[in-house]
Amino acid sequence: MSESTPRRVVVTGLGAVSSLGIGARPFIEAIRAGRDGVTPIRAFDTTGFDHVLAGEVHDFRPERWLRRLRPDRWGRSGQFAAAAARLAVQDAGMDPDALSAARAGSAMGTTNGEARVFQALTEGWLDGGPEAIDAALAAQAPADRIATAVNTELGLRGEAVTFGTACAASNYALGHGYDLIRSGAADAMLVGGADAVNRATHAGFHRLGAIAPDLPRPFDEHRGGIVTAEGGVALLLESWEAAHARGARVYAEVLGYAVTCDAKHPTQPDRAGIAECVRRAHRNAGVKPEEVDYICAHGTGTPANDSTEVAAVREVFGQRVPPISSIKSMLGHTMGAASGFGALAGCAALHEGFLPPTATVRTVDPALGPDLDCVPGTARRARPRIVENHGFAFGGNNAIVMLGRYR
Repeated sequence: MSESTPRRVVVTGLGAVSSLGIGARPFIEAIRAGRDGVTPIRAFDTTGFDHVLAGEVHDFRPERWLRRLRPDRWGRSGQFAAAAARLAVQDAGMDPDALSAARAGSAMGTTNGEARVFQALTEGWLDGGPEAIDAALAAQAPADRIATAVNTELGLRGEAVTFGTACAASNYALGHGYDLIRSGAADAMLVGGADAVNRATHAGFHRLGAIAPDLPRPFDEHRGGIVTAEGGVALLLESWEAAHARGARVYAEVLGYAVTCDAKHPTQPDRAGIAECVRRAHRNAGVKPEEVDYICAHGTGTPANDSTEVAAVREVFGQRVPPISSIKSMLGHTMGAASGFGALAGCAALHEGFLPPTATVRTVDPALGPDLDCVPGTARRARPRIVENHGFAFGGNNAIVMLGRYR
C-alpha cells in the first residue's frame, strides 16, 4: 500500500565493476585523475576489424565478489550487476540480512542483455546443429536475469525489473526505483545497469562507422566515435527517513527524472525531443535551469550525438550553459550501464566537491558553439548543488535524472 505523502529518496551506496576499477573508490579516483580504461580487445577475435579497442574489465573474477550467485550458472552481464549491487550494499554499510528482510528489490538496465551467451549459442549451433545447443547455457540467455541476479545474490524478495531501453536504460531503472521508494511501495532498491563487450555490438557500431580508431574524444574537433565498453554499476536508494534512522552516509538526493521517446529515427538523436526531456526533468524535480551546476552528458563522441545534445542543452539553458562533460572519454561506452555510471559520478561530484572531466578532449569543436566548458583534462574542484545526468538511446529513448547535494 502506498503512503500518501511522497518520501525523499537518497543514494547511500555506490558499486562499480568497470575498466577503471572495481569498487566505487577506485572508479571515482580514476575519474578524478582523468585515467582511461581503454585497451586492445581480448573478448573475441578482432580479425577483420579496423578498430580494435574497448573498455574491458580484465581482472573481474566473479567468485571474489559474489557470495550466493554461482558464476557458472549466470552470464557475464548478470555477474557484473550482482557484483556491483553487492559492492553498493557494502559501501552503504547496510546489514545484508536486514536488507533481505526489508521491502527491497532491484531495477537494472541493459542494451545487449547476455550477448556473449547468445554468441556462444550461435557458434554452437553453426558448428554442430541445433542438437548441439547447450541447454544449461541457453538458460542463461534471457536478459531479465540481469536484475534477477541482483535479487538472487542479495536474497531480495521485492520486484526485479530489467529495462531494455538501451543506452538510456540505467536512468530508467533509477527513475523506477525512485518512484517505488518515493511512493512507499519499497524501502530500498538497487538500481543501475550492466552490459558486456561482445562481437555483435562491436561489429554493429563498426559497420555504422561509429567506432573510434583510438581513445574516445567527446566534444573534440577531431573526435572519431565511440569505444565499446562493459561493466556493472549499482546505486542503493533508500528513503531519507530510513537513511537518517540508521545514520547512513548520504551521497546525494534524487530530485526527480523524466523520460521521453522521439520515435523518429532508429539511430539519429533528436534535438527537440532531448530538449523536451530536459524541461520535463527540471519541472518534475522542481529545478530551474539556472540552478543546474553541472551536466553529466551522454557524450558518446560521435558528431551526431555531441552536436544534437549540445544544441538541445543550449535550447533549454540559453546563454548560460553549465559545465558539461563526458565520462565516456575515460570509460568508453558501457551501453545499458552508461547512465548508471554517470549517476555514480554525479553522486561523487556532489558529495566530494568536483566536476568530472572530459579527459581526452584536445580542442573543443567550434561547431558546438562558443564558450562550451567541457572540463578538459582532469577533475575540477567545485561545489555543485544540482547535477543533471543524461542518458539517450537508439530508437529515441531519452532519460534524464536530477541529483541534488544532500542537505
